[in-house]
Amino acid sequence: MGTAVSLVVIAAGAIMVWAVTTTASGFSIHTVGIILMAVGAVGLVLSIIFWSSWGGFGGSRARRGGSTTVIER
Repeated sequence: MGTAVSLVVIAAGAIMVWAVTTTASGFSIHTVGIILMAVGAVGLVLSIIFWSSWGGFGGSRARRGGSTTVIER
């Protein structure tokens, strides 16, 4: 789950917790919203932790090694 998807899931969960006032029989909409927010938060934290291993913006190329061979004629 990427950063953008995590933020969307957190937003959907927040809407379900604080903006939805309807009731449903069989399950709690507020509980589903809290679960979505928790899953989104975990996804966001994991995205931030593993950002460096995914490369980021050119990060993997900068770490590769650094020896460049130039051959002149």
